[in-house]
Amino acid sequence: MANTKKLTIISVLIAQAIVLHLFESLIPIPIPIPGVKLGLANIITLLALVLFDFKTAFVIALMRTILGSLLSGTLFNISFFLSISGAIISTFIMYILLRFNQSLRVNYNFSIVGVSIAGAAAHNLGQLIMAALLIKNTGIFYYLPIMLLSSVPTGFLTGLLLKELLKYLKSSGQIDEFSF
Repeated sequence: MANTKKLTIISVLIAQAIVLHLFESLIPIPIPIPGVKLGLANIITLLALVLFDFKTAFVIALMRTILGSLLSGTLFNISFFLSISGAIISTFIMYILLRFNQSLRVNYNFSIVGVSIAGAAAHNLGQLIMAALLIKNTGIFYYLPIMLLSSVPTGFLTGLLLKELLKYLKSSGQIDEFSF
């Protein structure tokens, strides 16, 4: 892929992830559990992992977190550090799961929805690790079961949305070499 075309696509993906990051903050969560979000911007990170590579997806996740926090006025506050730690860990875990499937040369032992759920769980774990470091108290990990339980519906939703997006991209001829 030509460098200019790839750079343009990556820029558009970063912009989309920022919009989803900001849009998500406007959506009221029906069950107000602290730290629980839908994770809509994760759709773009996982899409980048499917279409490109770890480095590209990692850059998109970092840029989305940094620029989204800058635009929402939360850059370098506690929520920024929680968000960036979750983004880093979830991107890494989703990458490992996707590459594990490819190394077996089979069609996704972990479906794209399963990878998304694992990414949501990893994001929550990353947030709790960072929170424990910031407050210097491991008691925060008592909150882990609630956070992991919330990962299932949120990861399922974002994974399902990505699955449908990938179907559309494949049917429209925009991608053709990926199995999902």
